[in-house]
Amino acid sequence: MRLRNKVAVVTGGGGGIGAEICRTFAREGAGVAVTDLRREAAEQIAGEIRTDGGQALAWGFDVADRQAVENGAGEIEQQLGPIDIWVNNAGLSRVIPFLECTDELWDLILQTNLKGTFIGCQAAIRRMLPRKRGVILNMSSQSGKAGNSHYAAYCASKFGVIGLTQSLALEFARAGIRVNALCPGAVFTSLWDDQHKQAYASKRKMEPEAVAGYLADKVPAGRLCTPQDVAHTALFLSTDEAEFITGQAINITGGLVMH
Repeated sequence: MRLRNKVAVVTGGGGGIGAEICRTFAREGAGVAVTDLRREAAEQIAGEIRTDGGQALAWGFDVADRQAVENGAGEIEQQLGPIDIWVNNAGLSRVIPFLECTDELWDLILQTNLKGTFIGCQAAIRRMLPRKRGVILNMSSQSGKAGNSHYAAYCASKFGVIGLTQSLALEFARAGIRVNALCPGAVFTSLWDDQHKQAYASKRKMEPEAVAGYLADKVPAGRLCTPQDVAHTALFLSTDEAEFITGQAINITGGLVMH
């Protein structure tokens, strides 16, 4: 087991990519803190992991609420032990024409995706510094590498996550803390179905059922990214096998983005 005796925190772990990262880490021996804005969703994933023989507990907090994150981190260390890995996965996005994006929507997306990552990184680093070790993974996107129309707030937040990742990697490398970003391509999860499919279909003037095939055809590998693809990359970057990798924004795009 590649994460035996490690403690991992995964925000947004109640579904989609986050839930798959939680399951993968648990199978590899980690004690997993499943956190989500929706406490009941986190409880469900943690319960599934325990049923399968893994170790997991659930927390519910908003990643943009500093006090809630700090309180949660303290409780996690009390109940599971010192935090070794922190995955800032929680996020949201909207497909919306730029001139229709309100101040409120812009602030919500940046608060969750960028400020939430900033707060999570501070909570993790404060706890990792005394032990001179730790791994932080920040969820960016292929939209953090190349802009996309109707996606301004999301792109801005995910470009920002990469910049934050690089800055922290430089500042804390000598302290034994590695910081990397994950940049997946389009992943069809419940989040996509709830927030994107209809809007993307309208943007491209196609039927919602045609969106997946349209996007997959653009990928050199011929298919869309899956939660498992992201979780496997997160696992590798969290192991000692990746001890010389920091400050990177890793594309998980099947060749669609190569920079």
